[in-house]
Amino acid sequence: MRIISRSWCAVLLAGACGLVATAPRASAQDQDTVVMMPEQSAAKAKELIQQAITALGGDAYLNVHDVTCTGTFSNFGHSGELNGFTKFIDYEIPPSKDRFENVPKHNIISIYNGDKGWNLDRGGVSEAAASDVAHQVEGETTDIDNILRKRIHEKGMVFRYAGPDTVDRLEVDWVELVDSENRTIRIAISRSTHLPVRKTLDLRDPESQMKTAEIEYYSNFHPLSGIQTPFQIARDRNGMKVYQVFFDKCDYNTNLADSFFTKESLDDRWAKIGKKEKKSDSKYRNKKDKDTD
Repeated sequence: MRIISRSWCAVLLAGACGLVATAPRASAQDQDTVVMMPEQSAAKAKELIQQAITALGGDAYLNVHDVTCTGTFSNFGHSGELNGFTKFIDYEIPPSKDRFENVPKHNIISIYNGDKGWNLDRGGVSEAAASDVAHQVEGETTDIDNILRKRIHEKGMVFRYAGPDTVDRLEVDWVELVDSENRTIRIAISRSTHLPVRKTLDLRDPESQMKTAEIEYYSNFHPLSGIQTPFQIARDRNGMKVYQVFFDKCDYNTNLADSFFTKESLDDRWAKIGKKEKKSDSKYRNKKDKDTD
């Protein structure tokens, strides 16, 4: 299940969102990594990745068509303070179709579909900002499920075994992938369960050119429809907590329609709730004016 930073974070919580990362810790146990030839290192990394895919569900994991999850999203500000909680339902057809709604009202919705995006809020339906769409597309590129299902087969992908480590009191092996655009993605795989428990990513801000380190944590796995699903995902950036997601339920392969991820679907929703939302917004503005007076 992918939860990545996007415009709905600002719409719902008016806070900062994002991923997280740190480089894997070197240890005295890493001597075998140092002497590995590139071919051996790549083979070891690919073996560990295949073990992770098998542990996640094998063919059931690889052949997911769609997923629907409900849960609670908690967002943190720039200084690490908790900004609030949001109950949500998220629909996804991997890797590029996503629809996020607040519950129970379903009156704030964000949709991303490839290189397009739209938002629904109290003002109606609008195009998503180009920067939000770009961020979404980049997030899909580094999404762990997309990496394990699709991107490991890309031409030019480099694989390395990055050595053993201990994270969150678990013994893990790190694998490192470098794609054709020189993104470096590291995944920590548990030695006991073979499940991925952490992903790190080195990023560079396109405007400031400052490097940021992001980490994504996966925990509390549950087997659903033959697929091991993390019910908790947390993200940090440069050591600061950005958000946590706690899932209540996930359903796979419910035959979500492509039409559910279009602007027209938001137009239809607005046609049903628009009058009520405008009336509610008018009451809010009148109350605010009275309070100001």
